[in-house]
Amino acid sequence: MNDIPPLLVSLVGAGPGHPGLLTLRAVELLNQADLVIFDKLVPQALLQHARVGARLVCVAELNANHPADRQPVLEAMIDGARAGQRVVRLKGGDPSIFGRGGEEAEALRRAGVGCEIIPGVTAALGAAAFAGIPLTHRNYSSAVAFVTGHENPEKPETSLDWAALARFPGTLVIYMGMSRLDRIVEHLIQLGKDPATPAAAVQWATLGDQNTLTATLRELPETVRLSGMTAPALVILGAVVELRERIQWFESLPLHGQRILITRPRQQGEDFARRIVAFGGVPYLLPTVEIRDPDDWDPVDRALRTLASYHWLVFTSSNGVRAFFERLFSIGLDLRAVGHLKFAAIGPKTAEALRRYHLEPDVVPPRFQSEDLAAALVHRLLPGERVLLARADRGRDVLRETLAGTHAVEQVAVYSQTDAVIDGAALLKHLRRGEVDFITLTSTNIARVLLTMLDETTRGRIREGEIGLVSISPVTSEEIRRHDLPVAGEAIEATMDGVLDAVVALARAKKAIASVTEEA
Repeated sequence: MNDIPPLLVSLVGAGPGHPGLLTLRAVELLNQADLVIFDKLVPQALLQHARVGARLVCVAELNANHPADRQPVLEAMIDGARAGQRVVRLKGGDPSIFGRGGEEAEALRRAGVGCEIIPGVTAALGAAAFAGIPLTHRNYSSAVAFVTGHENPEKPETSLDWAALARFPGTLVIYMGMSRLDRIVEHLIQLGKDPATPAAAVQWATLGDQNTLTATLRELPETVRLSGMTAPALVILGAVVELRERIQWFESLPLHGQRILITRPRQQGEDFARRIVAFGGVPYLLPTVEIRDPDDWDPVDRALRTLASYHWLVFTSSNGVRAFFERLFSIGLDLRAVGHLKFAAIGPKTAEALRRYHLEPDVVPPRFQSEDLAAALVHRLLPGERVLLARADRGRDVLRETLAGTHAVEQVAVYSQTDAVIDGAALLKHLRRGEVDFITLTSTNIARVLLTMLDETTRGRIREGEIGLVSISPVTSEEIRRHDLPVAGEAIEATMDGVLDAVVALARAKKAIASVTEEA
């Protein structure tokens, strides 16, 4: 037996696109990789699992779009492995199903480079499940066949037995067949396939802009042509397609097809993006502010070392809670330093952040803004009690100004909120072309930064209602109107749950109007 070379390259299936369909092993390998070479259709959300500092290279950068150009991809994998790097080749779907994984594995082995193959959810499974089409069903189909509509052009003749496929007694799934759909359908019918066979085409499977068309086999090419559907898409043929009408679920999610721009700091934005995906939407991330350490920790450290002189500790964000306690622990103190204090939190997310440190807030106002927190504290503070307000280095000063009239209040900046250095040219083009449905704005600072970036074309789309601005609170709405722009929706509760509810309500209203217009 030949010695097996060390495993330095992983051929990893990325799945059909939905970030939740990436396997745990794929995430583990991405976390370890020094070099990630990914297919151009792999969503950016999946690349967020890559280790910080890893080199990310799209195959398009390696001129690897066609079979004749695949050598650069192999060379990059081999060169990386020989340099001692841990290489992940991230391939859409499953590497071994029409993904050339076998060819790449052979080439690596010939070069003396060890590799492993990590399966992924292949496009057929993702497309069928998210379209509500079971590939097998006891009453309809007991077999399924995956075939490619785009074989190696260098082969002298097809290796597919189309006559046998026309007679196949089960579900037929055709990959990469959109450019030849007319010819494939005509061929199948000529060879005896029933032209009334239920058929479906699924584009952008498992993603928020998934589009599914159904028709008979004979009518499918014309249905696809009239809709303008193009690749990437899969074709599913068989009686199971009829079940879509009863089972389909993904395209019924409240935000399906809605494109939503998230402007929060990156980590918080990623959390919200996952929720958008769970509701069927397409999130775009454009962080407009960054959370950093303050330029000077001395005022914070002085306050931390004199905590015994305070009676209340007040937080206006979950970022403030995290930054405060990280600094407390870093200078050698622990929770005993705050054991005598009462705590106030501006809202449920800030309260939840406190509970992570096993601390229960004494005050959370019924509405989650500075005026309401100040009013709640005025009724709770006793004469002579001192307040420490831990917050960002910029923002509204309502809380300190309200309380300072009757109590000693010290305010310290436990984190810095700065305008992000934005490289958002592509997203700004999406806005300019009207390819975003909603923009969520969750603070006055975020609103100010983003709205000053918009050109007049985008501002016109907002004024005409093509793009809706969704605000977290009346204060943020006021900032939006200061820029002479309308607010499409405002959260009833000033939380991200409230923002999501507002977006969902707007999306449902939009779809209802579109439905009435279509019927008319």
